[in-house]
This record gives sequence, C-alpha cells and structure tokens, in this order.
Amino acid sequence: MNNRSSRPHHRWLLALCLGLLPFLSACFTAPPQGVTVVSPFDVKRYAGRWYEIARLDHGFERGLSEVNATYRLESDGSVAVLNRGFDAAKGEWKEAVGRALFTGDASTASLKVSFFGPFYGGYHVIALDPDYRWAMVIGPSTGYLWILARDRQLPEDVRARLVAQAAALGVDTRELIWVEQRRSGP
Repeated sequence: MNNRSSRPHHRWLLALCLGLLPFLSACFTAPPQGVTVVSPFDVKRYAGRWYEIARLDHGFERGLSEVNATYRLESDGSVAVLNRGFDAAKGEWKEAVGRALFTGDASTASLKVSFFGPFYGGYHVIALDPDYRWAMVIGPSTGYLWILARDRQLPEDVRARLVAQAAALGVDTRELIWVEQRRSGP
C-alpha cells in the first residue's frame, strides 16, 4: 500500500480519536456513579493546608509518609495544588505541583486536577466537616480515596464514620493506608 492510499485511513483514525477525547476525559474526571458530591462548597474555606490521614495505595504516593496538600485559589478561578510527602527510604521530601479546575459550578466540590500537563483526574469532595476541619475525597473510581484533616490526627469517631461512608460507596476500606504524621515538614 502506498502512502497516498493510507492517508484517508489515518485521517479517519485521527478524527475518531479526537472525537472520543472528551468522552475519555470525562471518564477520568467525573465522580463514580452513585456518588454525591458536597454542595454547597466554598473553595476559599477549603484553601490552605490539609494533612493526609488515610489513602488507598497508588504508585504516585507509594512509600510516602507525612503527606500534606496545600490548595490556593488563583485569580483565574483555578486552584493551585502542592502535594508533599516524606520518602523515608531516600530520606527526602518529594513534592508535586498541580492545577485543579471546577468541572461545573464552583459551589459544587467536583474538580479535575492535573499534575501531568493536559491529563486530568477527578477530585470530588464527598464528605466535609461544616467547619472545614476534615474532608473525604474520591477520584474517578472507588479505587481512589483520601481522608484529609486540618490537624495531623482525626478523632476516632470521625474516622469510623468516614470509613463506613466509604465502604457503603463500594470502596475497599480494608486497603486504606493510615498515614504517619509525626514529623514537621517543609
């Protein structure tokens, strides 16, 4: 086959891929089916430092302790994200800088976050203390979950309530990693 006869095929394939991109992107940024996202939500109150109390294991955080995230509202409505964690095996702090955008109205806690260029993942607050002292966040599937708090520890009754809520949504809560928060970090 010569190059000319293969060009229409390539154009068709490119058009198909470009046409599917918005749908594939939505799969990675929408909340899991049946999950209710917090609303009303105030991103200005949510901004600041949060300590990771528990998470499901993923390669991008594997082996890290002392994990925290700092969120800052930007003038364009996006949210700057700075994640930090201590890698005890290497004896050093690691950090990742990202950007989050609301997927709809800013009064609903459903965002998409990117640490890798144009690729976004879902970030959905599904439980939030009325005083913004703790939160539970789910990703695009029940395989991504974080329990966060403004303090390094969370009362046992709150932990138990959040774990029960996560389990009711289909999260395998037996796989939660309870993050060590003992060292003061950067």
